[in-house]
Parts: sequence; structure tokens; C-alpha cells
Amino acid sequence: MTIFAAIIRGTMVRFTMNPLERLYYIGYSIKKSYALKNQKKLPIRVISIGNITVGGTGKTPATIAIAEEAKRRGFLPCILTRGYRGGEKGPCFVSRGEEPLLGEREAGDEPLLMAERLKGVPIVKGTNRYEAGLFALSALPLGLRPDIFILDDGFQHWRLFRDRNILLIDGTNPFGNRRLFPLGPLREPLIAINRADIIVITKQKPTGNDLLKEIRKYNASAPVFFAEHNPSKFITGHGDTLPLTWAKDRKFYGFCGIGNPESFRKTLLSAGMTLIGFKAYRDHYRYRREHIERIRRDAEKSGAHWIVTTEKDIMRLRGFSLPENTVVISIDFVADGKLYEEVFK
Repeated sequence: MTIFAAIIRGTMVRFTMNPLERLYYIGYSIKKSYALKNQKKLPIRVISIGNITVGGTGKTPATIAIAEEAKRRGFLPCILTRGYRGGEKGPCFVSRGEEPLLGEREAGDEPLLMAERLKGVPIVKGTNRYEAGLFALSALPLGLRPDIFILDDGFQHWRLFRDRNILLIDGTNPFGNRRLFPLGPLREPLIAINRADIIVITKQKPTGNDLLKEIRKYNASAPVFFAEHNPSKFITGHGDTLPLTWAKDRKFYGFCGIGNPESFRKTLLSAGMTLIGFKAYRDHYRYRREHIERIRRDAEKSGAHWIVTTEKDIMRLRGFSLPENTVVISIDFVADGKLYEEVFK
């Protein structure tokens, strides 16, 4: 194994890496160093929400929840997002706070979902989030002009100064195989946890201390909170809502293309449904008609009464003719109120 010496913020850290990880890390270090030297600050407060792994921590429900809480506290929040795989590079509006102005192909699935769920919260997409923030401040009318920015998936966006760094860690699979991309899910070495001002362990109740002990090796001071991603309702293809109790005694076939499909499968089981088939695709998967037909056939063969998927997946399925028995399960980010006190203090 190769030992690679690196300097992070003046601290010498030794990592055991193979050549592919080392190559990734060199690129990562150069990008980070350049971004920090050229970092810019927006004239209003910025709260960043992100992670150190590739997907699966529940950033989108968390961003929605924090934006809603900001509104409840009297702020005028605006979300700045990169919009992964969205064709528009920006800066541009995904929503001015009313309804989506872009489709999934232009905005990306996560920004579109936020635009669908959030009312009164503008969402601006842009590769350069500093420019996106200035665009929002200049383009929005006085009544909607933000007094706080929420930086979606911003933990590695060093080009923009942030006042609070919120780090999400998936409690069901915190760091995968603990290898850097492309051999593992880590975007950064675990020492990067020391940048977090607030840490949220997601998809887990506050039980057990093993993960907390490991976090404290890298960050001894940031407050740590626990949050759950709880199913709240089902939504039909016609937009009708159904309570969770509706799923009882019904057989389901589930599918998804998200960062942590196993977490989704467990969520379905926690909702009390009988899951007799399940298909996982890679994160942000681009579906085609043949995939929909294959899902329909597999569900029929399995004897499922209903097909269920995620809110994020349904954004990428717009324009397809889905089976009539397809439903979406809605997920809410549920955290201790003390988290929001810490975020907005």
C-alpha cells in the first residue's frame, strides 16, 4: 500500500491510498486550494448543507426542512443549488417561489423536487454559487429578496464563504468502505469532518455511540444531532394523497435510482407495506421507456398490487406514461428542534 502525505489547512495527515485514490486526491487538493484562495463572500448570511460521501445522506429533505424552518422564523430564504445533471448552467431560476420554471432536464431532479415542495422560497441554479447569489439579490423583487441563503450540497463548494457548515452523515452507512472516489464513496478524507460547524447523523435515532465516538476523533466541538427520514404519505399519479395506513395488506414492487437504495427499501418496510419485489438503479438514473415497461412486467409477475418509487425518481419520470398503479412515497426530515436553534442562532 502507498502512503501519501498531504497537508490540509496546515496539518500533516497521512493517508493509505492506492494510485487511483491518490490521483483523485491530488486533483481534489488542487481544486480546493485554488477555490479557497479565490473565495468570495455574499452580502447576506449563507448556511451550507452537504456531506463528504457521494449521495445517500438525505440532503434534499434536509434542505427543504431547513428552508421551511427559516420561513417560520421570519426569514426570506433562497436556495442556491448546482443542480446535478441539469442542463442549464445558470445562473437561472428553477423557481421564484411559486412553481417550477424549468423541467427536470434543465434543472436536475433535486432542484425540481425542492421547487415542487417549497412555496415562497426562490431556488436559483448555478455552477458558480456566488454569481447565483448575486443574481438572486438583483433579480428578485423587494418582497422576495432573500435575507439568508441556503447552499444546497455545498460542503465542497469552497469558492463561496459560508457562515454555517452543516454536515450530514448517513447513520445507516456512514462512510461506506472508507475509500476515496472512485474506489469508494468518500469525496474527501474523513479529516474533513473538522470543517463542520454542525453535524447531523441522518436516518437514525439517537441510540448507540460508536459513530459519535468516531466523529469526535475528527471534530471535538461541533454539536451533533440526530434526524430521521420518515415516510409521511403516498401520492398517486393523479395527485391524490393516501395515508400510510393505506399500504396495509397491499403488495408492492419498489424501484429507485438514488444514492442509497437500501435505505429506501428499509423505509418502505418501515411504512408497513409488503414488499415483494425491488429494483435499484444508479443515482440520478436516466430512465427510458423500456425501463418503465420492464418494471411494469416485473411487478406484474411478482404479484404486486402497486408500484412504488421516490419523489426524486418521479421527477425524472415526467413525460412517461406510467402504470396506473404507480405511487410515490413522500419522505419528511424530522429532527430535534434544538438543531434549528443551533442553525439559526
